[in-house]
Amino acid sequence: MRLSTHVKACLSALGLQGALFSPVPAAQGDDPEWPCIQRKVPELSLAQIWTGPELPPGASDWADNAEIVALVAEVAARRVPMAEAEQKIRDFAAKLTPDERKAKLPKLVKGLFEQMNRERSQVISGIGRYAHKQRDLADALRKEASAVDALRAKADADPNEVAVRNDRLVFQTRIFQERVQSLTFVCEVPTLIEQRLYALAKTISQTLESR
Repeated sequence: MRLSTHVKACLSALGLQGALFSPVPAAQGDDPEWPCIQRKVPELSLAQIWTGPELPPGASDWADNAEIVALVAEVAARRVPMAEAEQKIRDFAAKLTPDERKAKLPKLVKGLFEQMNRERSQVISGIGRYAHKQRDLADALRKEASAVDALRAKADADPNEVAVRNDRLVFQTRIFQERVQSLTFVCEVPTLIEQRLYALAKTISQTLESR
């Protein structure tokens, strides 16, 4: 008997009987190793998320304002529902005088952009490392599958060794499959961060325009 039907099915489904686990060609862009359907954009530009008036130079000093720093951390966190985060921004602006709004809300925009863009870039780097480990694991599984098949073909093969190696291969293949599913979810995170950043920036822009 050759490699178990279960293992063969898993390897075939994961693309391990042919080429190594590979990224989706349509989304590669400039990085042929990018594994996500979503196109890789390592960093965002402020113009992509901010449609309000040009930010004053003083907006870059947002990290010097403890109140702004705290609000950035709070509303940037994805665990905070968007409606709640947007309301926190409006509540913050409501306490400010018109002059304070003009000074502090641009700082909030800049702070959110820098923090969330940095977080997004870190996620993208992590996805790259994750995909690299997946390719290594795919290669190892493919080689082990061939080795187990070769062992089964030997007339004097030890049935216990075959069973142990086959069971280990089944287990490792299951882990690989779970990691593929996890990667599908993680690939969505950069887009979720970008969408949240855009929505928060839009709320600030609308707040600035309101009287």
